Amino acid sequence: MSCIFCKIVAGEIPSTAIYQDDRVYAFADIGPKAPTHILVVPREHIASISEAGEGHRNLLGHLLFTAAQIARDKGLHGGYRVVINNGSDGGQTVDHLHLHLLGGRALAWPPG
Repeated sequence: MSCIFCKIVAGEIPSTAIYQDDRVYAFADIGPKAPTHILVVPREHIASISEAGEGHRNLLGHLLFTAAQIARDKGLHGGYRVVINNGSDGGQTVDHLHLHLLGGRALAWPPG
């Protein structure tokens, strides 16, 4: 297994767990871009959002629901951002679908 996020999910690489269940694992980003920067990843390896298939509909919804629940738990009542980068032009640097949950400060727009 060469995917860094698969290794993190499997416990082969240490991480700071924020949330986990049978379908997703959420952990603190090691290079945070905001006071709260959490990555929410499916346990199943899916390379990117564009690689998700029809059978992943429920999982994709669960990823978003989990991000919203974590934001509530972290007290991000003033707002937060959920980002999915797709492909190199979209800024994706790890080929494993993941959501960035960013909050804890005002976030500028446009983001990139």
